[in-house]
Amino acid sequence: MVPQIALRSNNDHSDPRRIAALVAACASVALLASACSSDGGDSASSSSPKPTSTLTRGSGDVTVLYAGSLVDLMEKTVGPAYDKATGFTFQGQGAGSGALATQIKGKTVKADVFVSASPKVNQTLEGSANGNWVSWYASFASSNLVIGINPKSSFAADLTSKPWYDVVGESGFKLGSTDALTDPKGALSVTALENAAKSENKPELATIAKSYDNVQPEESLVGRLQAGQLDAAFFYASEAKAADLTTIPLTGQDLKATYTVTKLAGAPNSKGADAFIQYLLGKEGKADMKKFGYDLISPADVSGTGVPTALESVLGR
Repeated sequence: MVPQIALRSNNDHSDPRRIAALVAACASVALLASACSSDGGDSASSSSPKPTSTLTRGSGDVTVLYAGSLVDLMEKTVGPAYDKATGFTFQGQGAGSGALATQIKGKTVKADVFVSASPKVNQTLEGSANGNWVSWYASFASSNLVIGINPKSSFAADLTSKPWYDVVGESGFKLGSTDALTDPKGALSVTALENAAKSENKPELATIAKSYDNVQPEESLVGRLQAGQLDAAFFYASEAKAADLTTIPLTGQDLKATYTVTKLAGAPNSKGADAFIQYLLGKEGKADMKKFGYDLISPADVSGTGVPTALESVLGR
């Protein structure tokens, strides 16, 4: 703090020694004030670093299309926190990544940001033949494919004591998965079944892989399992954790989602899109993802060209 000088009344205003002392004191105060100003304030404030943020701020709706397996992360945590931190308004829509890409290409939905569960889906939006919707994307997290089980199922004991491939092919077993044609998780589920059919000599698993009887909308898969309509279903470990599901590993398999994010061409709210990606890949967003059990890819792995200047820092460019 700048010291305060107390000037007392004195009838002898002409005393040269008093005048000299006052002049010297005032000079000292001026020098100290100047030094404090150059340091940015008093010692208390200079000892506390000023908060810094690279988040773009603004207003308006920001439409984010995201893989349905991210619904809890997006709707319960990232979306609300992003609104509060930036002033923009998160408008999320979750579904199978492939289905969302089809909507983008068909111009049935206009969005700012696309978050996919597979880099391959982004590639269907690249180039003039695909509308040039995507010129770059960043892979930022992954999550292993697992099997979520219904603890009340009559098959629950077998699922927790035997390899999964010895149980899911039994008569009467109800196994859920998403559509392989529109969702990367569905495609991985088919791969898991086909691999096990070959490695474990269980042709019944190949039959299941080709069947559409098990296909469920991604948005309702958790609910159907919890309601007892399914004995088990394929999930990513992160979404299973968010839904507090009992899971078993895919013994003999190493399959996972790789999540990507990009800003779509012609984003209606360009600044809002930048702000969302900044938040998602920034300190707070990464903390949210860790809490939900995602395996982070840090720094994010960028493919393509044309990363916006506002995102270069958060993407490590």
